[in-house]
Amino acid sequence: MTRTAQRPLLFLDVDGPLIPFGATSRPHPTHETGPGTPGTGANPLLTRVNPQHGPRLAALPCELVWATTWMEDANAWIAPRIGLPPLPVVHWPEPSDADGADGQEEQEEQEEQDERDGLHWKTRALVARAAGRPFVWVDDEITDTDRAWVAVHHSGPALLHRVDPRRGLADRDYTAVGAWLRGVAGEA
Repeated sequence: MTRTAQRPLLFLDVDGPLIPFGATSRPHPTHETGPGTPGTGANPLLTRVNPQHGPRLAALPCELVWATTWMEDANAWIAPRIGLPPLPVVHWPEPSDADGADGQEEQEEQEEQDERDGLHWKTRALVARAAGRPFVWVDDEITDTDRAWVAVHHSGPALLHRVDPRRGLADRDYTAVGAWLRGVAGEA
């Protein structure tokens, strides 16, 4: 087995993969948690988080990283519901005062161009965070544009796995991601 620093990363979104949403022909399943679970009663969507995701995610041969707008709240509200320890969090770039007006304008222009091209706003940051390391990105908003951009700009293997947001992570998703991760580990 490879050391943790060598293991592939799995960038995990919350809304869609762990909290299913959107129209379905039947109501979304809900899951009970203990009375001390953070968020109980605070956010009704949290009842959609299936606690069985935790052990399944933990069993994957990778380093789990939150890649969500929930940011640190994912460790406070989601991780305890599914039995995961606190995970590293991708911090999304924001223009800083150190960049000055030119740096901020440049970043804004790049973001506008990415939006016109159909590139997801997370894509560049995830490739930068991976820094050539193999990674899986599990999200419900991934497109072929993101896949093409990563293929050109990321030097290591990458799997951009789109989850159906109406269902969230399902058996077929775990099968695909697990097979890819085992394949990458076999290459090492």
